[in-house]
Amino acid sequence: MIDESVDAVRAGFDALCGDGAAAIVAREVVAVQGPDAGRYLQGQLSQDVIAMSAPSAWSFILQPSGKVDAWFRVHRLADDDFRLEIEPGHGQALITRLRRFLLRTDASISEPQTWSLLARRWSSSVLRFDEEVPDALAGAPVGPGVAGLDALLSVEPDAAARSVDIDPVPSAALERYRIAHGVPAMGAELTVDTIPGEAGAWAIDASVSFTKGCYTGQELVARIDSRGGNVPRPIRLLTVSGATGGTGLDAGDCPAVGAEVRHDGTLVGMVTSSSPSLGVDHPALALGPLARAVEIGSTVELVDGRRRWSAVVTEPPAAG
Repeated sequence: MIDESVDAVRAGFDALCGDGAAAIVAREVVAVQGPDAGRYLQGQLSQDVIAMSAPSAWSFILQPSGKVDAWFRVHRLADDDFRLEIEPGHGQALITRLRRFLLRTDASISEPQTWSLLARRWSSSVLRFDEEVPDALAGAPVGPGVAGLDALLSVEPDAAARSVDIDPVPSAALERYRIAHGVPAMGAELTVDTIPGEAGAWAIDASVSFTKGCYTGQELVARIDSRGGNVPRPIRLLTVSGATGGTGLDAGDCPAVGAEVRHDGTLVGMVTSSSPSLGVDHPALALGPLARAVEIGSTVELVDGRRRWSAVVTEPPAAG
């Protein structure tokens, strides 16, 4: 059993940011197969699945209005065989959206299966884990400012842990790493009210083709891009400096998801993901979509009932 204590999470996070470590987490995988699979996905996804230059890539699938139905990774096994990889709990919604326009199309869409993601991270100043994992689908790119590789295994996490020769770090360490690098997640930063550009420039570059032709929801993506990517509520990283009044944070303390974010007394957003303080030099972190008027470097207040924290809007690590 993996140690999920504060000390273990801190050590795991430091390893992910340093010499290298790996975590194993669950993912849901949907198979789209058949003679028309590529053609159908091409008209629904923001990614150019026909001309993908790598075996996997990120993609959005959008509402006709251009808002996000799902963000996931596409793995192309063949012209007529694709696997769509998404966070647990979101596979069924992805299937429902895919089947919505599946008319007179020779393609099948499977029910979601639970697979495992072997997520390996390390500092951009070191080279680690560059070997392939047998019987796995590669998943790249990983995220903005991230040095790492992902491998998708067609077994559940317990079986994956037994089949690979690693000592995995706690999943909470990988979640903190995600938050620290500003990588959005379905059901947290990305909801049916999100427009793709709010996920950030990296997500657009990794997930959207501007040359492939038409797909559902394309108009809003193209319009935002033509205006320089300015969006109403960009997703921001918040570094929590302490409780209001100057007191510090105890290990394990953090604002809850749903806490209000206020700037100069005005409500400007809310916390959608958070990672607790891990002690000295490891402050609590949070992500949330904020009003675009709130600039990097601004100090904001996080309000959760009677509790209040001070936080700074922080630029995530740059790609190295």
